[in-house]
Amino acid sequence: MNPTSHFAATYAAARERFLASADAAGLAVASHAIDGVRGAQGEELAMDVVRVGDPQPDKLLVLTSAIHGVEGFCGSGCQSAMLVDEPLLATAERMGVGLLFVHAVNPFGFSHLRRVNEDNVDVNRNFVRFDEARSPNHGYAELEPLLLPPAWPPGPEEAARLDAWIGAHGVEAYGQSVFQGQYDSPTGMFYGGSRATWSNRTIRRVLRHEGAAAKQVGWIDLHTGLGPRGHCEKVFIGRRGEIDRARTWWGADVISTERDDSVMYEISGPMVTILAEECPNALGTTIALEFGTVPLLRMIDALRADHFCWRAEPPVAPRLQAEAGQELKACFYVDDADWQGMVFGQARTAVVQALCGLGASA
Repeated sequence: MNPTSHFAATYAAARERFLASADAAGLAVASHAIDGVRGAQGEELAMDVVRVGDPQPDKLLVLTSAIHGVEGFCGSGCQSAMLVDEPLLATAERMGVGLLFVHAVNPFGFSHLRRVNEDNVDVNRNFVRFDEARSPNHGYAELEPLLLPPAWPPGPEEAARLDAWIGAHGVEAYGQSVFQGQYDSPTGMFYGGSRATWSNRTIRRVLRHEGAAAKQVGWIDLHTGLGPRGHCEKVFIGRRGEIDRARTWWGADVISTERDDSVMYEISGPMVTILAEECPNALGTTIALEFGTVPLLRMIDALRADHFCWRAEPPVAPRLQAEAGQELKACFYVDDADWQGMVFGQARTAVVQALCGLGASA
């Protein structure tokens, strides 16, 4: 099997390959389409779900992609390749573990080359209690006028002001302020929303249905963008007391965003935290895999340009919009065979480790 052949250049092609892999493996697909929203090529947008093994397993491993839209090129390629990976599927069967592939949690962002969804919501900041007050992100509020200036590209004065802020506070504070998430500026960056999004509601239904009988659930959520090119950082995002089990499965290099040794930032409202809510009778073990692409400041600048184009009035020229989209894609997906091979190999290893962890536990 050549895993690189499963990576695609568009959401439409990626979905086609995922569905083709499921068909080749003789597996049924449950598709959850967004009503009234279309893709960049006019295509249907859907969260596609494939289950391998027992329909109501005691032990279940979930693998999700594209919660951050444009990051889905990586996750989709890994999922499509794994669906036809006969030794991997045989390992799951031997361990008595069901596999659940959830393709394109945020299909809108995947198709339109955006990190956010159809409502400008960062879906991985959307899993919060909206009936509770949210703490303001003062750092982002101070930065937003600098991040999103009146014109793009920023002029020398705007660029100097942002450089001065970073110089005064440091790159780490800059990244944390931007990536943390905020709930006060609906047209701003990393907005967590004011209500549960379509992706939020749909993934919850999928978990409730597919994990209803499970006593143990592992969950691997695939991400890209932060860290050295091709390197996989294994980041624990879960409940207190569960990190030791995650390290038993995935190794001592599993780290936490609550400490200073992670390239990921501490965020509010991540998706994997809903496992305890939707599968309350299951013992959960969760992890995010973050595959590195380009330097941090280049990536943030790409996000800024994309966001400027999205909210600009009057609309920007189509050429600028297209350039911003392609640069954003390049920052979250490296279209080189060596990078694809690296991320697939590391993702596959993490899946096998999880299968062994679930299979070995009583």
